[in-house]
Amino acid sequence: MANRAGVSVGTVSNVLNRPNLVAEATRERVRAVIGELGFVRNESARQLRQGRSRTLGVVLENLANPYFTDLARGAEAAMNTDGFDALWCTSDGSAAKERRCLDFLEEQRVTGVVITPVDLNSERIAEMQDRGLSVVVLDRREYAGACSTRVDHVTGGEIALQHLLDRHHPRIAIVTGPLLQEPIKDRYTGAMAAGRRAGLSEQEMPTLIRSDSTPTEGKEAARRLLELDPLPTGVFCTNDLLAIGLVNELLRAGVKVPGEIRVVGYDDIELAGTSVVPLTTVRQPRHELGWTAAELAVAEAGAGAQHEHRRLVLTPSLVVRESA
Repeated sequence: MANRAGVSVGTVSNVLNRPNLVAEATRERVRAVIGELGFVRNESARQLRQGRSRTLGVVLENLANPYFTDLARGAEAAMNTDGFDALWCTSDGSAAKERRCLDFLEEQRVTGVVITPVDLNSERIAEMQDRGLSVVVLDRREYAGACSTRVDHVTGGEIALQHLLDRHHPRIAIVTGPLLQEPIKDRYTGAMAAGRRAGLSEQEMPTLIRSDSTPTEGKEAARRLLELDPLPTGVFCTNDLLAIGLVNELLRAGVKVPGEIRVVGYDDIELAGTSVVPLTTVRQPRHELGWTAAELAVAEAGAGAQHEHRRLVLTPSLVVRESA
């Protein structure tokens, strides 16, 4: 290739890796030859020589959930701005699958990982740190020896329930996904704390725990809700997908929302504002959350041993729409 372009091997290398060091006319000539020969750079070999890459791994819980998709978009935007690319994996909440994801990412010689871990006590994460990879924990509580960025979900749960309390609801149901999931548990904790401060007993705040945070589970929760006596006049759902499924089923059953039951969700996914009854919800700064996590990973990759870990906590806010 170098002979055909009439330049040295070093010049070809500079065109591929440091084009700003090469005169424009020379760059164009080398690139024309690259196109003619159909050359594709062996990125794996280059990474082996350099000992590091400009690729970051991202391991999220479930990209089928719009919330995680928005996190991913924010992270990728930040990485691309800094000249990094992303490799995506999903754990589906499985510790075994998460480990396979991390094994794969290390095999691809990523320089770091942004992860919503299934288990903060994972030895696999510690192993990666010991080998010099940057690890940023996303949307989970602080992990020892790592950067992290998360939302204050306890405050988010308090905001949601307080909105219903301010509308004089004496009986408020809470519909939640599995409380083993840390962000969900924190939202529930915050909501219960707000209710207790207002003098509500646990009987006045019945809890319906669903096996997953999906519209289907929200639909089933609505059926259980309608069996309660007396019927709650306010409902807090710990994510928007649950809330959308619940509202749809209430409407199908002839219950007016918000006329008879007010509903508040959590996340502010795009569907929240476009559903049949636009959803009042607690907005997470999802794009910012993903962006910040990626920025922390890039910063650590560049600083190496000199890097100082940061733990950032973002604050959610209420978005009032028709459902409450």
